[in-house]
Amino acid sequence: QVQFVESGGGSVPPGGSLRLSCVASERITHYYTIGWFRQAPGKEREGVACTGTNGFRANYADSVKGRFTISRDNAKATVYLQMDNLKPEDTGVYYCVWGSCMEVFIADAMNDWGKGTLVTVSS
Repeated sequence: QVQFVESGGGSVPPGGSLRLSCVASERITHYYTIGWFRQAPGKEREGVACTGTNGFRANYADSVKGRFTISRDNAKATVYLQMDNLKPEDTGVYYCVWGSCMEVFIADAMNDWGKGTLVTVSS
């Protein structure tokens, strides 16, 4: 069972940027397709971005395309989410998880949910 530790969340005004990091407890090279999901207050978890095992392919939710960029450094067992031009609707707890997410985002198909990191976008 792999464990992920997310960090980098915070409070920013609309239009601001944050970079989230997710460190895995074991090497993630070749093994895991990894996604970022988020959960806003009172809402269900939704997929945001997904990266393939080598980092060359990515899948993004329509709501974040052009604003968020997912990347990974397998040597460091770390996945990143660069978030630019943040909007209030991006507020939520962000989780890093592994599973199938390169075609569609289904929270129940993802594994090993951690504690997440809170992102708040507010003026």
